[in-house]
Parts: sequence; structure tokens; C-alpha cells
Amino acid sequence: MIDPLKVSDLFHSCDSKLFSFATTDELELLEQPIGQSNALEAVDFGVNIKQDGYNLFAMGASGSGKHSAIISFLQSKINDKESPSDWCYVNNFKNYQKPIAIELEAGVGTKFKDDIAELVELVKVILPTVFDSNSYRNENEAINQKYVNKQSNIFMELQEEAKKHDVSMKTTYVDRVTFVPIIDGKILSSEEFNAITGKKKEEITKKMSDFERIVKDRLHKVTELNKTLQKDLKALDKKTTKKAIESIIDEVRRKYADNEKIVSYLDHLQDDMVKHAKDFISKPENLGIPPFMQEFYAPSFARYKVNLFISHDKDSHTPIIYEDNPIHQNLIGKIEHVSQVGTLVTDFSMIKPGALHKANGGYLLLDARKILMNPFSYEGLKRALQAKEVRIESLAQQYSMISTTSLEPEAIPINLKVVLIGERILYYLLYHYDPDFKELFKVSADFEDEMPRSDENIQLYARMIGTISKQNSLRPLTPEAVARVVEQSSRDVSHSLKFSTHLRTLSDLLKEADYYSKQNEHEYIEKNDIQKALNSQIERMNRIQMKLYEQIDEGTIMINLDGSLVGQINALSYISIGAHNFGIPSRITVRTRIGKGDIIDIERKVELGGPIHSKGVMILSSYLGSRYAKNMPLSLSASLVFEQSYGMIEGDSASSTELYAILSSIAELPIKQNIAVTGSVNQFGEIQPIGGVNEKIEGFFDICMRKDEKASYGVIIPHTNVKHLMLKEEVLKAVKNKKFTIYAVKSIDEGISILTGVEAGTENKKGKYPAKSVNGLIVARLEELSKTVKEFYHSKKE
Repeated sequence: MIDPLKVSDLFHSCDSKLFSFATTDELELLEQPIGQSNALEAVDFGVNIKQDGYNLFAMGASGSGKHSAIISFLQSKINDKESPSDWCYVNNFKNYQKPIAIELEAGVGTKFKDDIAELVELVKVILPTVFDSNSYRNENEAINQKYVNKQSNIFMELQEEAKKHDVSMKTTYVDRVTFVPIIDGKILSSEEFNAITGKKKEEITKKMSDFERIVKDRLHKVTELNKTLQKDLKALDKKTTKKAIESIIDEVRRKYADNEKIVSYLDHLQDDMVKHAKDFISKPENLGIPPFMQEFYAPSFARYKVNLFISHDKDSHTPIIYEDNPIHQNLIGKIEHVSQVGTLVTDFSMIKPGALHKANGGYLLLDARKILMNPFSYEGLKRALQAKEVRIESLAQQYSMISTTSLEPEAIPINLKVVLIGERILYYLLYHYDPDFKELFKVSADFEDEMPRSDENIQLYARMIGTISKQNSLRPLTPEAVARVVEQSSRDVSHSLKFSTHLRTLSDLLKEADYYSKQNEHEYIEKNDIQKALNSQIERMNRIQMKLYEQIDEGTIMINLDGSLVGQINALSYISIGAHNFGIPSRITVRTRIGKGDIIDIERKVELGGPIHSKGVMILSSYLGSRYAKNMPLSLSASLVFEQSYGMIEGDSASSTELYAILSSIAELPIKQNIAVTGSVNQFGEIQPIGGVNEKIEGFFDICMRKDEKASYGVIIPHTNVKHLMLKEEVLKAVKNKKFTIYAVKSIDEGISILTGVEAGTENKKGKYPAKSVNGLIVARLEELSKTVKEFYHSKKE
């Protein structure tokens, strides 16, 4: 029979003498989290490779410090990067629905905006002065006089023609002429004209018609002269305006001569100012408009403004942007609208940037889960990365949610790295189901959950503790407190030779310990403060665990902890509720009888057993048949069940326990009820490791101590789980006082010997087991059952 584990096997303590500091205040701060060298190398690779599609997906458990580690790493790499560009949107004077995007060097965007604003203000001042000058008035009057003279000549000619045609002509308007016939120098009235008859009237009518044709011809010339006059006046205004503003615009044009888009924009701006020169001259107060209405009639100069879309300081570094709320408009940008007279309107000044614009030339960090949960965001991100440009589109317009005119801003090219941060399951799902994902996010940075517990790493871990303490303004820790944190970190990953790299768990523990340290008026965080924080975490979440303990104490949940019984055993179950995990014993019972070699899993029959649990039970049939019934039929039927189980059961960690109960029932050997069992088994009878070994042992220990602290108890675990043991102090004391025993077994034979107190027995050369051994009794019982079956069928035939 194997020996139980020693206390030293059950807990890997951390010696505080490893640390040479008095408190963690003396330790140098860490710039990067420990244990993440591979992940950070992947980040460095993804950041520096300049090929398309090499964006990053940083994966790991939530709270592992991925976000802060990546930001810190990127900040350390941006010093030698170029400053990002400024971007502006300006009015497209040819098509206002398609605003123009202009790229400028960092810090120049603000200057350009100010220069255009100053230019407009100068034009507002200069143009009224120019149009009020004597030179402009003289030219204007000269043009007007020129056309007045021409019109006068035309009307003088008409007067001469009127005399020739015996007509009296009067001019009422510039383009309206009236005339009546004259006889012997007398102007005829309508009555006198109507009284005339015969040939004379025909002559008068003919002269009137001839003169009317002449009048129409001359008036047409007057109309053409007026049109020409207006053209000449407009040409004068255009020439005057252009002459007045050209020098101002040329100054700005020379300043930005290297930027073709700005030069082109200034050309169109100049043309528009010339075209709308009157907007700069007219004033509502001079039009007799009441003051309270003048703002509605004042000309708008908004079309000349510059929408400073993205602005940076001249010495700004590469942007590192984290978008916490990656809805479509926060990511891609948006076009705002305002209501005017019941209608939604917009213009280029209402175009707002998204995170992709802000991160252009740098890095954009996004939470993978958040972007996937927001409609349109993920597709919008992929579209931008594939096109290498961001095109701002209104979703409401795209899906016809509103019927209003919108804009189509010119797309802005992007050059950035996108880092998605999320759990591993999201990475694997996207990689498997989204063909675009593997083309756009070719670099994965997998952040470790644990790291080896070497002396060197323990020193680094102490520095990490000190770093978190200083960053959160916590009390420094003593060496003993640091050692206790290291031990708990190993417990968190259920491995005595490793510890956790999960920063949120560590940070929360230190903050809670600092709280208790303050309550106890300690200058530093001590070991007792750490332990108090750990105990409090459990007490805040263990209500259900305590209720189950009470039901076992009361006998509502039936668990035997003394004596020996055939076909009954205590299994160790693992329960996870929220952030709290604990173990609790469960009774497994088995009944055997003559049959066809079937093992009936009652949990599976009623669909309360999961597939892994069912797989473990099926392995038992294979083991029994191959070991004990190689040369005869397995004339056995066994039914097994988790007693008082009313929910789903999953996992194969009880398969060895179930097999022990079956062997006990076949051999009719009682099993010690003060020993509980956990462990998976394979077809060869080898015990395989399971999860939650610490919680399972401690759960059974708690039940035993509540039952009778003076009695002796024990558990059987897989030998391969010994390295995972980090048990609490109470268990260690009980083991030391021989009140609790922990066995680590490698095979079913080792376990059944402990449980029954009878040697399992090994085969001799003839393939026979000792008669009094467990295996010998099992074989004898199976042979007896097989013989009974044969006799039964033989008697029926007779």
C-alpha cells in the first residue's frame, strides 16, 4: 500500500528571506508586466512590419493587463515616429455636397484655418471701401453715361422718324413709347381719329404701322444696350473685386504653394468671392430691415470657413487612441444635422471625425467584444482597413431612415495599426468564421495567464507588487506579505511551481489588503492583512457553499463519513458559482447483477449527464471487460448514480470513483466512507489528472471537521495532481497531526487497496490473481455470474 503525501507536498511555501528589501517601496518600478515576453515580441513585430494586413489581436483572459501593457509598450516606441498630419474639410464651391479633404503637416491646420478666417475678414473690410472709392464711382458713372448717351441718340432718331411719319411720340419709361397721329400740326384725339374715313385713314394707319415697326426695332436696341450695360457693370465689379482681393489671396496662396489642393481651393474661393461680391458690400441695416430681423437677412460667410477636422501640435507624437465606445459614428465619423424651419440641413462644417481619423498615422486600440456587439462597427472597420481610407457615410441615409439631403465628404486615406483586445474565444471564432479577419489581423499576441515560479521570477513579481502599490497609492508591503501574495498567486493558477500573471486579481487583493491594513492602523501591509483580505473575499461569496454544508450537517444531503459500505463511495465534486469555486462530497452508489456487460448510467438515461461524463462511464465497461473477462462473457450489469443529484453533471473526474464503487459491488468488499475520491481513469486503469483539486480536498475537509474534528479522514487524488496542491493552513495542520490523509495514486489497483484495506493483487504467470485479493475476488465473482448464466440458458433449452 502506498504512503500518504507529506505536508511539504501539499503546499509550496515562499520564504520571505528571499527578499532583501524592508518594504516594496525600495523596489524599482516595472515598465512592462512580467511573463509576457512572447506577447510583447508579437506586438513589436506587428507594430514594426509595414505590410498590409498586419494588424494585431491581443488575446488573453479579461483583466490580464493586455490593455495597459500594449499602451505602455506603444508609448515606449513612438519617440522616433513622425508627427501625424492635420486634416481639414473645406467647401466644394462646384458641388457643396462633396466637401474637399485637405492634408497638412502637423500644427499647420490651425494656421490655415486662421489664415482663411483672416482673409475673409479683410475682404469684408476692403471691398466696401473699394466700391465706395472715387475711382470706382467714376468708372461706374462713365459706363452708365456711355449707355445713356447711346440711348439718347436712339430716342432722338425716333423723334426724327416720328416727324417723318406725322406722329407725336412720348417716352414714359426707358423701354415704353406711346405715339399718336398728327394732321396739320394737330395731335388727333381718339374721337377725331375714329371720325376720319376713307383713303386718308388708310394713309394714317399705314404711317402708324411703319413707325411702330421702327419703334420696336429701336427699343430692341435699347434692351440690348441695357444688357450690355449690366454686363459691363458686372465686369467692372468683377475686375474691381478681383483686383482688390487678389493680392490678399495671393499672399495666402504663396504661403501654401506646396499644397496643390490648397492652391486649387484658393482659386475657387477667389472666384466665389468675386461672384458674390455684393454679400461683402450690402448691410442689412442699410436696407431698412428691423434690427431683430437683420440676422436672418445678413449674408452668410460660413461657406468660406475651414472645418479643422483633425488637429495636432507641431511636436505631437504618434497618436495612440483607445475608443471605449466603438459605435459606428464614433469609429468612422459622422455628419451632423440641424433643424431649420422644420427641415434637417447640414454642411461641411458639421462633419465630425471618428477614432480611425484620430488614430491615423498611429495606433487604434479597440475592445473586440464591444466592437462586435455594436451593429455596423466591425464591418465598417474592415471596410476602412481594406480600402485604406475612411469614407464617412450616414447610416440613416444609407438605410433610408430619413429622407434628407446629406453630404458625401471626400474619403481620407489612412495608415495606422489597429489592435483588437479580447478573449481567446473571440479570436478563434473570428478566425474560423470570418474570412476577412485572417487577412486583416495576421498578428496574434497571446498574453500568458501564468509563469514559472523561479527565484528570479519571484523577485520580478515582488517588483510588480511594488509597482501596483505605488501606482494605486497603497501602503508598501513587508517581505512576509509579499511571500503570502506569491503563495496565493500559485493557488490562483492551481500549480505549486507557477504563479498567476493576472494583474486585476493581484491589484484587487492589494487594494483590499490596504483597506484592512488601514483599519488595523498598520504602517505597512502585513501578512495578516493579506490573509484577512483573502478570507473576506471568500466570506463575501460563500453563502451557497455554507447552505450546502448545513444541509449535509443536518442529514438532508446524505453523506456517510464513517464505517465501510459495499458499492457506495464519496466522490469529490467541483462547483463554480460566479467568482467563487468550492468542492463538496457527493455520494455515488452502484448495484450489480447478472447481465450482458452493460453499465447503466442513470444520469445519462434521464439526460442529466453531459457528454464527457457519459464518455467516462463508457470507459468503465471497456476496462472491466478487457481486464477481467478476456476469455469469457462479461455476464454483468451495473447501474450507477450520483445520489441526490438534481441538475446536470459534467466531466469525467468521478470516473475512477465510479469504477471503485463498481469493483466494490462485484467483489462485495466494503469501501471506507471516511475517504473521498477524485480522479479520471483511462481504459488501462491509469488515473488521470483532474481540475479543482485544492477546492475538492478542502470542501471534503470542511465537511469532515464539521462532523468530528477528532476522527481521521482522507482523500485519494491522482498522482499527477500533486504539483497542483496549494492547500489552506487548516488542512496542513490536520495532515501534520495525522487527522487528515491525502493519497496520490497512479492506478486503480493502488486506490482500491486504500479504500478496502485489501491488496489489489497482481497476475501470476498463469494469469491468475491471488484468491483473497480484490482482483481475485472480482474474477471469482464474474466467473460465478458467467457460470450461472450458462446454467440458466442450458436449463431453458432442456
